[in-house]
Amino acid sequence: MATILVCDDDKEIVDAIEIYLVQEEFSVIKAYDGEQAVEMLKRNKVDLILLDIMMPVMDGIQAAVKIRKISSVPIIMLSAKSEDTDKILGLNMGADDYVTKPFNPLELIARIKSQLRRYTKLSNNVKENNAVFSSGGLVMNTETKEVFVDDEPVKLTPIEYRILLLLVKNQGRVFSIDEIYENIWNEEPFASSDNTVAVHIRHIREKIEINPREPKYLKVVWGVGYKVEKQ
Repeated sequence: MATILVCDDDKEIVDAIEIYLVQEEFSVIKAYDGEQAVEMLKRNKVDLILLDIMMPVMDGIQAAVKIRKISSVPIIMLSAKSEDTDKILGLNMGADDYVTKPFNPLELIARIKSQLRRYTKLSNNVKENNAVFSSGGLVMNTETKEVFVDDEPVKLTPIEYRILLLLVKNQGRVFSIDEIYENIWNEEPFASSDNTVAVHIRHIREKIEINPREPKYLKVVWGVGYKVEKQ
């Protein structure tokens, strides 16, 4: 039974989401602002977080930043706004997906299950060959899911890890944005998928590159896509 942390300042929304999650046999932990969510995560084993953006005390964006410092648990942002800027901001802060309010409960459940499948698959399948992949000072241990740059640990979200692993495993090969999206999300690209991939790529660069503007490892091939150089 997976445990879902639901955080929204509207208690009616939290209670409604809980009903649907319990029907799907999920365990639910409830919080009503970002600070509570961070504390609940520290005290409980959580498999996924539903995190509202607009909340008092600490909003969802601030909470996501704090959560990413201590955990790589999947985060789905909830927002009453539909503008791409809010979605991209959430992804930039470490979220793995977003759902715009008002949402269809069935879509929300489907997205939760999709994120849990990806996270579980990552946890299980990276152990397949007990292998270590490297490109110069960039090292990925697929058994421990650890990433190092020049012997310094780097903390990636599950989606960031999968994107980087795809590129490191296929060093020198250029992947288009659509190819990256299809490989990582296992679904057809859509109108905003370019932004989704680009945000994750930028976030990875900020974590593994000394100077993200002049990347050593994760490089863009203009008009084609991205690759990790053989080193």
